[in-house]
Amino acid sequence: MSSEPPVNPTTQAPAAAPAWQPPRVSKVGGGVSPQVEKALSDVRSKIHPRSVSGIFARWRIAMVFVTQLIFYGLPWLQWNGRQAVLFDLAARKFYIFGMVLWPQDVIYLAVLLVISAFALFLFTAMAGRLFCGYACPQTVYTEIFMWVERRIEGDRLARIRLDEQPWTWRKVRLKASKHIIWILIAWWTGSTFIGYFAPIRELGMGLLTWSLGPWQWFWMVFYAFATWGNAGFMREAVCKYMCPYARFQSVMVDDDTFVVTYDHARGEPRGGRSRRIDHKEAGMGDCVDCSLCVQVCPTGIDIRDGLQYMCIGCGACVDACDQVMEKMDYAKGLIRYTSGRAITDGLTQNQVRKRMLRPRVLAYSLILGLIVIGFAVSLATRTTLRVDVIRDRGVLGREVAGGMVENVYRLQFINTSESPLSLTLSANGLPELSIMTADHGATTLNVDPASNRLVPVVLRVPAGKVSPGLYDIELTTVGRYGDGRETTVVERSSFFVPK
Repeated sequence: MSSEPPVNPTTQAPAAAPAWQPPRVSKVGGGVSPQVEKALSDVRSKIHPRSVSGIFARWRIAMVFVTQLIFYGLPWLQWNGRQAVLFDLAARKFYIFGMVLWPQDVIYLAVLLVISAFALFLFTAMAGRLFCGYACPQTVYTEIFMWVERRIEGDRLARIRLDEQPWTWRKVRLKASKHIIWILIAWWTGSTFIGYFAPIRELGMGLLTWSLGPWQWFWMVFYAFATWGNAGFMREAVCKYMCPYARFQSVMVDDDTFVVTYDHARGEPRGGRSRRIDHKEAGMGDCVDCSLCVQVCPTGIDIRDGLQYMCIGCGACVDACDQVMEKMDYAKGLIRYTSGRAITDGLTQNQVRKRMLRPRVLAYSLILGLIVIGFAVSLATRTTLRVDVIRDRGVLGREVAGGMVENVYRLQFINTSESPLSLTLSANGLPELSIMTADHGATTLNVDPASNRLVPVVLRVPAGKVSPGLYDIELTTVGRYGDGRETTVVERSSFFVPK
């Protein structure tokens, strides 16, 4: 049987090898196969990505600035005299600008997670792992840490030489300087993250005076250490071996999805050459086999082997390849964002874009749009007054002095706004049904902003007016806010008349 590689009949060039094959253990002598050795070597080896410039590099830098400006700056914004965004777990309140969410609003968190999932499905079906390449915290902080590393230790070759040389004072100084800056960034990141769950101004003062509690210290150190370890040491290992998204993205990507793709038909057969020769006449493709696409890849893969789950779609290889093509006076786009169908069928970019609006994308867009609209309408129309009616289980109904039948309830009023609330209570459903609070007898009370109040309430009806039994009643609460707004909440309950 011939050992020649398979040939693509449309191009008469060797067909691309599959992106990845599971390692097979050799049965000869109990050893391991070359695939296993390579996989183990990849885990142990350190990747030194080369710096690159270009349009996708500029997009990555812009996303780093945007995401970190939001992350580091948001906790310091003030709103109505408090932190604008604060998830106060101790008080069980989430403050998001002018909105206060309580545990009863957990449905909004569930809907938000559903929106995030469908958005991820939509973006992946359209353009692959955009989130991984430009907005994932692992990618963003790895980019920040590698920028620090390049500024201190130099670019790829300088870092490789530094790692290979014996320990000297210069090497110690460079490594120590790098890690000190890394730790400062990681500590700042961990402190900021804790500032979303505890008032960040108080946290900052406690940090300066060393007066933080043990749990605050623990979580601050934990998240700082996680940032330092993930972005400084683990880096691509998180994307390649730990991230679940890399595993299930294949079910969301099809032949019409925009991904980072190597044009095999144009690039093969690859090989080095002089700029002065006509490579087409020499039977060569446009790929000069410079390996720059591998050197700039943050996960260390070769995109020329096809789409792989380790590819995070950052586009670094596109920038590197375009620079080489420009120097060789070849057309750019040997590696580019396009679909697999564009490569196999020779489609233009305009034709590929027209195929993006396929049934899967339209379905995701429709479902996502409906959920987002429903979510926005629900938030805009949600009442800021919640009333919970709890019957007194100890005394269902009893006769009291004056020939009255009495039922006792506990009413919990929750004011989810940041304006004081004045409440007026009333009840109906039975003739001559009266309502009063158990402590003062009044039917008007006040609830402070963003707080709750539990009030015992007594309902009475003349004994001779109703026969024994269980009756449905309505408890109406009219709330008036300090800014003039008014809201009404009606809750149903039951009134028991004993024999």
